Amino acid sequence: MDPQIVIARRVAQELKSGNLVNLGIGIPTLVANYVPSELKVFFQSENGLIGTGPIPEQGMAHPTLTDAGGRPISALPGASTFDSAISFGLIRGGHVDVTVLGGLQVDAHGHLANWMIPGKMVPGMGGAMDLVSGAKRVIVAMQHAAKGKSKIVAKCSLPLTSARPVNLVVTDLAVIGFPEGKATLLETAPGVSVGEVLALTEAELAIPDNVPEMRL
Repeated sequence: MDPQIVIARRVAQELKSGNLVNLGIGIPTLVANYVPSELKVFFQSENGLIGTGPIPEQGMAHPTLTDAGGRPISALPGASTFDSAISFGLIRGGHVDVTVLGGLQVDAHGHLANWMIPGKMVPGMGGAMDLVSGAKRVIVAMQHAAKGKSKIVAKCSLPLTSARPVNLVVTDLAVIGFPEGKATLLETAPGVSVGEVLALTEAELAIPDNVPEMRL
């Protein structure tokens, strides 16, 4: 299975009916494709839309309907549009139940760095700082390593997105939580051993007696 699909399918299992969910750009946008049909989840685009739908068919995109990354989206029946002030009022006011963001690094205590890419021109962190600080639950969806180098690190070398730690990290190899502020291996991906996860993880992980495999 494609690594990004593994991540998206596993993250989708964390959502519950009635949740207001913000999906960041990249892998997080795939999560909406794998939410069970019986769940009623409300997806928010931080630029001012609740009730985002699937990517529109060719030729049916509307220039004012985009996600936070500027890509075309659709609006479901009953969707609500509003300005950025209200959108960020929802985020900063603690009304977003779950945010799913990509990551460049997550450290051993759950701190996220996800906005400054060395050597690249980046205009700013966008809404990431507000989302990590304001959402009730923060899930990072990212590949476990980049070019063979672990993205689960002992300490972030890139600027932190927020002083608040995240709740969960889902990668193509593992699910990692942070009970009592310590990175803990909760699940491994199908066909991946605990040893393989440890070999590709810079940060020290706590290993429970039983580490189940992701059920996708």
